[in-house]
Amino acid sequence: MNAPERFSAFLLDEDIGEEKITYASDTKVSNAGTFTINKEDHTIGNLLRMQLLRDREVRFAGYKLPHPLIHNLGLKIQTSSSEHQPVDVLSAAIEDLKIQTSSSEHQPVDVLSAAIEDLKNETDELMRLTTIAMDNWKKENYQ
Repeated sequence: MNAPERFSAFLLDEDIGEEKITYASDTKVSNAGTFTINKEDHTIGNLLRMQLLRDREVRFAGYKLPHPLIHNLGLKIQTSSSEHQPVDVLSAAIEDLKIQTSSSEHQPVDVLSAAIEDLKNETDELMRLTTIAMDNWKKENYQ
């Protein structure tokens, strides 16, 4: 079959010295750089991008995958000042994600229950406002 081996999508090739992550500073944009993360896909790319964008010091964070069969993720980060380098904000984002996942793994039922309760409250409020709007419309159009 003319397809790459499945394990090549997630295992680093130690024979050729493949590294998990590399960093290249951007020469045209100040306080910017690109991380190349091997053997990762949209899951990690979007997770890191969203966490980075929560940081006030991050001006830009985006990722791209060159091709579905090439498992290299390009993560570009630009910070708002030279005091905060892309390497530092990425490290902080990873640490924040570690904290978030470790605190929620012990209480997944509680987190899910809270999310369901929030959704129920939002739905109840939306129904209440819809009913009020419909009543007002009826009063204006049928009287």
